[in-house]
Amino acid sequence: MDSLAEKRIVLGVCGGIAAYKAAALTSKLTQAGAQVHVILTENAMNFVQPVTFQALSHQPVYTDTFSEPDPHVISHIDLADKADLVLIAPATANVIGKIANGIADDMLTTTLLATKAPVMIAPAMNVNMYEHPAVAANMEKLASFGYRFVEPGVGLLACGWVGKGRLAEPEEIVEAVQSWFRQQAARDTQAAAKQDLLDKHVLVTAGPTREKIDPVRYITNHASGKMGYAIAEAARDRGARVTLISGPTALPRPEGVAFVAVESVQEMFDAVMEHLPQSDIVVKSAAVSDYRPKTVQAHKMKKGDGPFVLELDKAPDILKTIGERKTKQFVVGFAAETQDVLLHAQSKLERKNLDMIVANNVLLEGAGMGSDTNIVTLLTRDGEQLALEKLSKRAVADKLFDAVLLKLQQKPLSELS
Repeated sequence: MDSLAEKRIVLGVCGGIAAYKAAALTSKLTQAGAQVHVILTENAMNFVQPVTFQALSHQPVYTDTFSEPDPHVISHIDLADKADLVLIAPATANVIGKIANGIADDMLTTTLLATKAPVMIAPAMNVNMYEHPAVAANMEKLASFGYRFVEPGVGLLACGWVGKGRLAEPEEIVEAVQSWFRQQAARDTQAAAKQDLLDKHVLVTAGPTREKIDPVRYITNHASGKMGYAIAEAARDRGARVTLISGPTALPRPEGVAFVAVESVQEMFDAVMEHLPQSDIVVKSAAVSDYRPKTVQAHKMKKGDGPFVLELDKAPDILKTIGERKTKQFVVGFAAETQDVLLHAQSKLERKNLDMIVANNVLLEGAGMGSDTNIVTLLTRDGEQLALEKLSKRAVADKLFDAVLLKLQQKPLSELS
């Protein structure tokens, strides 16, 4: 087990039957070396008493905003300031809704509103509650704030339903916590070692776009945004000033980058054109709609008896417009293809006046949308090609910037180590 020594973790426990697992979680985090400070909601105490967590954590347990055992500090502010991580496990639909909407009416929610530490949420609830649009919207909103989630498990729930909503096992949550700290340490090490984009402004697009059909329907694609977010984080860690323009995703907002949330292709087009003049490197990894409904209905369309024909218009071509308007910018595009990958990528590079394109076959295992890895080939304007083996998307992002810097120095990709 990775050590969590010297890590101060604030563990919020909400009122659900899964609260009993939080006792085991407290024990495992403490055994890994963490200093665990538990906050129980009023409802959580109906399932597990504070003395249990006090015995397991060897720390005071917090239950009331107005209970101030140390007169020298305000407890929820002190916890918020000193936390290395705030972990909510189990997180109920109620508390998720509160924090998504800025409600602070107890010890846990006031601490969450006050902290600048990273927040990790492990939801636990009935499957129908978990899948309710309001809960999904609240979790998406929290993800846009940069909150991270530990996915619930699928199985028999305490209520008798079978489905997704069971709190992840304590071992899984501990691994998620350790993984986050490992990644943070790696980012810190990498940032200290390589600052070769220090004087660059990097503009990145990521995720899908959504084109409305009516108030409840839209056209979109399977893009997860993982590649674009990895690119933004890699540029940030190498010293760049980064602007990330993102369509709707479930990913936490990267820290230390200027973030612009958009939905439609027109919104992404407008945001890109606004930031393009100040950019030195543009990486357009977003999967943008090529077409959009000619007419957006003001009200929900009703199902008819016969077939339905949706008339589409061509959407603005963001990458082509960048190629037309670029002055000093080094522009990188992406070509996600299913056949004749390199042929189509080369054509796109030339038609859209790009400096480099990243081609991948999304049908390959480990290279599709939503995966954590990618298998790509880099093609440059001067005719070079470099095929990369299957790598994590973060590793692909770093290789991409290595290649961009070589081309900016007018060096061949063969020098890429």
